[in-house]
Amino acid sequence: MKFKYQYLVLVAIMWLATSCKKDTYDAPKITLKGRLVYNGESINLEYNQVPLELYQPGFGKTGAITATFAQDGTYSMLLFSGDYKLIIPNGQGPFRWSENATTNRRDTMNVSINGDQTLDLNVTPYYLISNPQMAVSNRVVTATFGINKVITDANARNIERVTLYVNKTQFVSGGSDYSIVATDLAGSAISNLNSVSMSATVPAIAPTQNYAFARIGLKVQGIEDMIFSPVQKIQL
Repeated sequence: MKFKYQYLVLVAIMWLATSCKKDTYDAPKITLKGRLVYNGESINLEYNQVPLELYQPGFGKTGAITATFAQDGTYSMLLFSGDYKLIIPNGQGPFRWSENATTNRRDTMNVSINGDQTLDLNVTPYYLISNPQMAVSNRVVTATFGINKVITDANARNIERVTLYVNKTQFVSGGSDYSIVATDLAGSAISNLNSVSMSATVPAIAPTQNYAFARIGLKVQGIEDMIFSPVQKIQL
């Protein structure tokens, strides 16, 4: 009986040692970061809405390592060394990425990680908002801007609407809890893409603040995610 008890104790100690070893693996420390770009220009999105996925074949983990883009189009992930496959899933983002002509699915990008790395991701947006300007008079915010239609081939899509968003904080979109006001302009109402103007009246803000943040979002027909102009701070 004594021998059996000692054996059980030994097994328990070995199990605890193994468990502790599994729980004390080093956390990933290598940074992969970058931004979405078109011709070197950053692509602005809604915060935390467009996902980025990495897969590490043969590592034993079959699921994706997932991150999302910030509203200025940047991303950052902590990883282990190794070879990965990177993709932005189909149907995500107001842009096109390289796609397989046979499967009509987005191609994956091979990424080798052995130290901190900056990797910008080139995409082709359907539209870009150019030269956005914000002016304020008596709490009326007027946005003037142009719209560049980038994709003009068989994959082109029409504009559903553009929206002027004004928020309390720098996280500016329609889904924000800190939205103050938003105004829409239908794509069919835009007669000149080179010169677009729209306005919104900012109501009283509680608690009081004499500033806000604004930007323009563009919704493409049939695409869930919007493309945005950079956030601008405005004085009220």
